[in-house]
Amino acid sequence: MINEFILLGLTNSWELEIFFFVIFFFAYMSILAGNCLIILMVIFDSHLHSTPMYFLLANLSFLDIVLSTVTVPKMIIDFFKKKKTISFWGCMAQIFLAHLFGGTEMTLLIVMAIDRYVAICHPLHYTTIMNYRILVGGVLLSWTVGFVHTMSQMAFMVSLPFCGPNVIDDVFCDLPLVLKLACTDTSVLELLLVIFSELLSLIAFITLLMSYIIILVTVWHRSANGLSKALSTLSAHITVVILFFGSLILIYGLPISNKFLSVFYSVITPLLNPVIYSLRNQEMKAAMTRLRSWSINFKPTF
Repeated sequence: MINEFILLGLTNSWELEIFFFVIFFFAYMSILAGNCLIILMVIFDSHLHSTPMYFLLANLSFLDIVLSTVTVPKMIIDFFKKKKTISFWGCMAQIFLAHLFGGTEMTLLIVMAIDRYVAICHPLHYTTIMNYRILVGGVLLSWTVGFVHTMSQMAFMVSLPFCGPNVIDDVFCDLPLVLKLACTDTSVLELLLVIFSELLSLIAFITLLMSYIIILVTVWHRSANGLSKALSTLSAHITVVILFFGSLILIYGLPISNKFLSVFYSVITPLLNPVIYSLRNQEMKAAMTRLRSWSINFKPTF
């Protein structure tokens, strides 16, 4: 039984590894800064933490932070290592947490789309429908779906025998590639993995696109000017959804290593979410202005 796996990483070139280290280091710092800023603004700004949409945005930012932290810090450190290794249980933990946070985020994006549908299509009943109990229930449902999803994947994974080889052609442990290293016939398990993972991703992806289409059609019936404004807003949201779910669908749909798709999934999407969902929002910009004014005028007493 092997006790560690070897990761091949993105490249074997020392110069490219230094380049990737700089890129991903600043990308990870930007992920932490952007998403932490959103969480702090929602917590401390009274105009935001009482609004359902920003409550969900804060939860999305938290998921982006923990999802990227599962894989990116080790990937950054490994750029300085000639032999990139990860322990067996460290690999299992990476897979478990990546699927937990990824499944949770997929479901939360659906809850956020429902929130936008209610806000645009039923504005007079928005605060009644999207009350505190519904919001907390939506977040808890997201975590439940993520937990059930990752447990369904890991239940059979940890009991498989791994006696070699132990080389993973990726930047972190991903379930399809690790499954192929088991010293037994895993063809049935690989088929079940594709079905379950693809099914969850496709359901979430189609649900999100349908919600955006319904919103656009509703706005179009009300006002042509409103449609152009909605398109300018939702086009960015749809772009992030396509990048996030497109990379997941390709990772589990193609029977080959997709290390650059893995980078999209764990780095690019968490980096774009603060910009797309929040920093382009006028209320969020106003909250940043209020937070900056408060920090300038704050005078600590000793």
